[in-house]
Amino acid sequence: MTKHVIVTDEGPIRTIRMNRAEKKNALTFAMYDAMSEAITSAGGSSPIRCLVICGVPGAFSAGNDLGEFMKAATGGARLGNSIINFLHTLARCERPLVMAVTGVAVGIGTTMMLHCDYAVAASDARFTTPFVALGLIPEAGSSLIAPRLMGHRRAFELLVMGKPLSGEEAKAVGLVNQVAPADQVEGEAMKAAQAIAALPPEGVAISRRLMKGTPDDIVQRIDDEAAAFGARLQSSEARDAFAAFFARKK
Repeated sequence: MTKHVIVTDEGPIRTIRMNRAEKKNALTFAMYDAMSEAITSAGGSSPIRCLVICGVPGAFSAGNDLGEFMKAATGGARLGNSIINFLHTLARCERPLVMAVTGVAVGIGTTMMLHCDYAVAASDARFTTPFVALGLIPEAGSSLIAPRLMGHRRAFELLVMGKPLSGEEAKAVGLVNQVAPADQVEGEAMKAAQAIAALPPEGVAISRRLMKGTPDDIVQRIDDEAAAFGARLQSSEARDAFAAFFARKK
């Protein structure tokens, strides 16, 4: 585990908090591993009935830690085993998953939302996926799930054009269920989790499987995206885009 992910159980609800506030929850491989373990261990015979993923005030997640990510990428990695394992874990998650979003949700901070069952966002939340602007392509199965959820044109606007969504706009396209003031988001997410956890668990599990269908198609798309993503990382477009990005940050 890592200090940057805090896992707490309260009765049948497990909260997984990304806790790297100084980097706006930019995700490291250790954080991915810790979240994967927290999700996986809540399955099977575990008494956990619902999972809640949240961040810190002002930041759900700023996406991947770019320093660590680029080091792995230049070493020939695709997305990194920790990231792929986390994405597979999300796709195969056995328990209902609630997400509570305040502040920024960049890249995977947005695409992981596509795997949850219920989501609450702050009115000032900002969802953005700058993949193509960096010479890359969408990940996390988003190229399959997002068009199903919001239609091709709106998904294209988000995933390819990189147009941000506010909390209200995310609700309008079906990315989140509920919008609340930032200081009430986690409370509202916990209310939803408690309502889910109070339902007959087998009925919830069967209904959820029927609604989501087999995760195999999503896992396959995650792998297909990862292969394309890895190829794009080696492209001149991506190299130029990242060079320009890091130059702006200096």
